[in-house]
Amino acid sequence: MKIPRFHLAFPVHDLELAREFYTNVLGCTLGRESKKWIDFNMHGHQVVAHLSPKDCKAAQTNSVDGNQVPARHFGIILPWEEWETLEEKIRKSDIEFMIEPKKRFKKKKGEQGTFFIQDPSGNALEFKSFKDDKMVFEN
Repeated sequence: MKIPRFHLAFPVHDLELAREFYTNVLGCTLGRESKKWIDFNMHGHQVVAHLSPKDCKAAQTNSVDGNQVPARHFGIILPWEEWETLEEKIRKSDIEFMIEPKKRFKKKKGEQGTFFIQDPSGNALEFKSFKDDKMVFEN
């Protein structure tokens, strides 16, 4: 499925920590940058870390399936094998899961894997995968 790319800007308190995390942990490539921001290519989407320490605040949460999910978060839906590879990479790193990886709706419509982590500035990221990509928007 060919889809348009999105652009997302978010605050960070340290650009070098953001560079390290988004390139070495998540595998993003670098785009343009200045002393105040860095563009990252996240699976074809443009995400931009803006130096804005005062905006780095913890998000409020909502209860979902027994977890406290940050109301403000972003992420990517990966193919199943890539999701499993990233999960394993995170497990082998010193990064803690905000919400541990889990499979939801096992063997049912909408079966998916999901986990949450935080970047060094406290931005919450969710990584998901669906067993059947057609189920992303199904009830």
